[in-house]
Amino acid sequence: MLCSRNIEWCEKDMDSSRSLCCILLLVLFGISVQYQCSASGIDANETALLLVNASEASARKMPDTLFGIFFEEINHAGAGGLWAELISNRGFESGGHNFPSSIEPWSIIGDESSVIVSTELSSCFDRNKVALRVQVLCDSKGAKLCPDGGVGVYNPGFWGMNIEQGKRYKLVFYVRSQESINLSVGLTGSNGLKKLATVVVVAANVSNWTKVEVLLEAEGTDPNSRLELRSATKGVIWFDQVSLMPMDTYKGHGFRKDLFGMLKALKPAFIRFPGGCFVEGGWLRNAFRWKETIGPWEERPGHLGDVWNYWTDDGLGHFEFLQLAEDLDALPIWVFNNGISHNDQVDTFHVLPLVQEILDGLEFARGGSDSKWGSIRAAMGHPEPFDLRYVAIGNEDCDKTQYRGNYLKFYSAIKEAYPDIKIISNCDASAKALDHPADLYDFHIYDNASTVFSLANHFDDAPRNGPKAFISEYAVHGNDAGKGSLLAALAEAGFLIGVEKNSDAVEMASYAPLFANNNDWMWKADAIVFTSSQAYGTPSYWMQHLFKESNGATLLSSTLQANSSDSLIASAITWRNEIDDNEYLRIKVVNFGSSTVALKISISGLEQNSLQSFGATKTTLTSTNVMDENSFEDPKKVSPVETLVKQVSENMDVVLSPYSFTSFDLLRKSISIRTTTTASGLESSF
Repeated sequence: MLCSRNIEWCEKDMDSSRSLCCILLLVLFGISVQYQCSASGIDANETALLLVNASEASARKMPDTLFGIFFEEINHAGAGGLWAELISNRGFESGGHNFPSSIEPWSIIGDESSVIVSTELSSCFDRNKVALRVQVLCDSKGAKLCPDGGVGVYNPGFWGMNIEQGKRYKLVFYVRSQESINLSVGLTGSNGLKKLATVVVVAANVSNWTKVEVLLEAEGTDPNSRLELRSATKGVIWFDQVSLMPMDTYKGHGFRKDLFGMLKALKPAFIRFPGGCFVEGGWLRNAFRWKETIGPWEERPGHLGDVWNYWTDDGLGHFEFLQLAEDLDALPIWVFNNGISHNDQVDTFHVLPLVQEILDGLEFARGGSDSKWGSIRAAMGHPEPFDLRYVAIGNEDCDKTQYRGNYLKFYSAIKEAYPDIKIISNCDASAKALDHPADLYDFHIYDNASTVFSLANHFDDAPRNGPKAFISEYAVHGNDAGKGSLLAALAEAGFLIGVEKNSDAVEMASYAPLFANNNDWMWKADAIVFTSSQAYGTPSYWMQHLFKESNGATLLSSTLQANSSDSLIASAITWRNEIDDNEYLRIKVVNFGSSTVALKISISGLEQNSLQSFGATKTTLTSTNVMDENSFEDPKKVSPVETLVKQVSENMDVVLSPYSFTSFDLLRKSISIRTTTTASGLESSF
């Protein structure tokens, strides 16, 4: 540890000759590989001391649920993202029930002399009556010949479909016609010229609505593909409920594998869903209603998410969210509408029908397969109940006039039917006690980086008795965030270290928003950015990786003494690695300042010889510029870098780079040797 020791000696001695000596020593030792630190050879103009008490007497177990994730249908996170459906507006409903209505993003193949396309309320599905009418004016013979390949419609998906060579895609659509049909259905490049997969569908008797299923195998790759439905036979054809799903979704459950893998890698203890403002709606008529999102996908009416202003077919519905939680091995937290939107409210006197709707939703999740709603869940492929233990009554509604009255109606009914379910209030109780019963209270924070970092101490004086905090939405927002900056990630890391240290008052915390389609940035920044074929994690995503072992870990007592303590925050935990079964002492430190810091770490309370001299690692999240971001061109520009720590002791001297988040894992009880990993290694299982 010669690098940091000589830095400290230089600072303590003001004699010029000794200062010159120090400089020479720094030059000599800066090239030494004996001390692994990114700041080797750099003068540290700040010093600090971290005292860690590793004794059992000072330790406290943190909640198993401390860190999780929050999914909201925003930025096309689900429709066109995690939910792998490739068709946008599959039921032609997004234009509304006026006709002819818009069918975007569907477009016409041909011109007005060869094809006329419009909508009708003629579907066989009662809850989504709009169907597409395609009148083909040309033919394969005679005076009016169709252009090569025929005419019809195409769908580009969500800013292009990612079609990959050798992969299979299941196409399902409903069709009817008074005449026999001869359709060419296929996948092409964005301009329709490059043929990736084509199947001819011939049917003689489709006067009634007929379901057609086709398996398409791609003969080429194009991330900007489209689906085409063509005909070269004169006549009228009606289409409805067109779906195209990849066959390789996670466990066949409909989740896009790469995006699901990035969530799984965070090891979330819980997932909050489906919003957010998406739950409330700008108006109650557009709020998320769970009953409209279950059963066969063809029968789901879909709805306009009017807060974020796009249509969703609700293929990702109540059942799928519960399935997602189970697949992630995370506890589901269901946020439901309590009769309040952004612009209208249901009076408490009239809210009981909505209360019953939520009780039905709980039975759907938890009821036996012989119950009314549990039997519907079983018919959808999940006979066993889901492990639903938490619900949130509304989202950000505490200041609405009907909230407390409505809340109490829901609270009483749920507790009577399911006394074990923990209920989350929208009202903040971190500084003032609630005036209504709750198991947890919701806390949201979006602000600039310095404010978020300073809120690490927000829960220091929060009540330790009564409802615990659920920080369901936190993130740096505004100019400091950019599209996902290092500065934002560091501020958030400092905030989460404060959450760890106050985990006797905080039960859960989750970043927001989770996803952003690069073509639809409604909110910046986000944890994961994607297109149809690519995805990368922002620095905030990678920051969360360094907290995923905190769930259920043991928090150790730690004291930080620094001459500039406002820019430093640290915590210490012990955790067991489930891969190698080794036990580690993890020390996390955020340097939120512009100066290099020489940090002395002093560990006491360890059993004799329990700290191993090998197997220790250091993981650093930093970059050359505090506003650096990741991108599709450079997806790992700001990501964790892990190296071995070659010298380990109970008294260690380390150097913290400016604007950095550093985590030290020191091996306590060895079962096997652990190898180092990088961001690429973390993604290897996606």
